Amino acid sequence: MPELPEVETVVRSLADRLQSRRIVAASFSSRFVTPGNRKRLASRLAGRTIRSLARRGKFIVMTLDEGTLAVHLGMTGKLLIDATATGHTHGVFTLDDGVLLYDDPRQFGRIELDSRRVGKLGPEPLEIGLEEFSKRLKARKSRVKPLLLNQTFLAGLGNIYVDEALFQAGIHPLAIASRLNAARAARLHQAIREILTLAIEHRGSSISDYVDAGGRRGNFQILHKAYGREGQPCVNCGAPIRKILVAQRGTHFCPQCQKR
Repeated sequence: MPELPEVETVVRSLADRLQSRRIVAASFSSRFVTPGNRKRLASRLAGRTIRSLARRGKFIVMTLDEGTLAVHLGMTGKLLIDATATGHTHGVFTLDDGVLLYDDPRQFGRIELDSRRVGKLGPEPLEIGLEEFSKRLKARKSRVKPLLLNQTFLAGLGNIYVDEALFQAGIHPLAIASRLNAARAARLHQAIREILTLAIEHRGSSISDYVDAGGRRGNFQILHKAYGREGQPCVNCGAPIRKILVAQRGTHFCPQCQKR
């Protein structure tokens, strides 16, 4: 699933192309991606002008001259500019200059006008300060991995970057959030910020389907130190990276370096 760095990369690759563009017409073909009345949605978008484009958590948010359009890429969603439609194209935005396509083979993504889900998101991980982050950790008695995946706790983190941040901070994914002392909380806060910033610089991780709006892959996957490295030696101590299931997610960690 595209996470914060991938969504940020998509937004940056689209912002200049979509700024001030008018949506001449729109069409949608998936009852999963666009539940409800698809013709009504297309009608409401026709004639609207895109004022700005931004990321909120894992959402791409288009501010229109009337309302906002939120796009969540789900597992395999892509927003592509001036691409060729395929059998997996479930959204077509004809602009006054160019065409924006939404492709999604598995159809787990969503396109929503004036989405309520965006308003329920937690703080941005690159914006929250250490004091507030530590306070929020201390208030939660849940395991740290599921907590960091909770979009109402922090917005934008997913399986890849939680595994990478916990590895860098030396914290076991099953550690209890409220039991992390001040020093460990500070290391986690710093690790999250550093990992996300570096991943954005490398345009995200292309492991399966993810590409930016121009069809270009990211390359942060070559820098992963935990995620996807089951059985490979830890870069710090040489112990084999383990994989377990946490919150129904495959979770990678070093049993020697990451402590509860």
